[in-house]
Amino acid sequence: MIRRYGDVPERGRRYGLRPGVYAILPLGRSVLLTFQAAPEPEFQLPGGGIDPGESPLAALHREVFEETGWRIAAPRRIGAFRRFAYMPEYDRFAEKLCHIYVARPVRPHGPPGEPGHSAVWMDLGTADAHLGNPGDAEFLRHYRRGG
Repeated sequence: MIRRYGDVPERGRRYGLRPGVYAILPLGRSVLLTFQAAPEPEFQLPGGGIDPGESPLAALHREVFEETGWRIAAPRRIGAFRRFAYMPEYDRFAEKLCHIYVARPVRPHGPPGEPGHSAVWMDLGTADAHLGNPGDAEFLRHYRRGG
């Protein structure tokens, strides 16, 4: 069973499944996050949805690059969680199945290409307190504890 974080699904509401991939990107005592300005300003693990026909690893590389401008190497899946959310950019409710990876940030290739995103380095020891969703925060704490 995959653990759920965040809001409880609304009774009678239909949620479409939206698989996605997200990365913990440590470098020394810092971790690379993305700051998304809208619809609500928040820090997130870089990542996003897997497009139809796309492999999870291809989606991870694409999403991290779009949201941070960084290339990554050696991704390793460490788990998954689910959450129920409204996705205003698609005007739909989704059950987000979030696959979490740890990868090594290799080098930046410019600013993020995703509008409204910026790459932010934070202290690995405190970054979880700034993350906008509890699943991201829990996986970052788990990683930090050596998991």
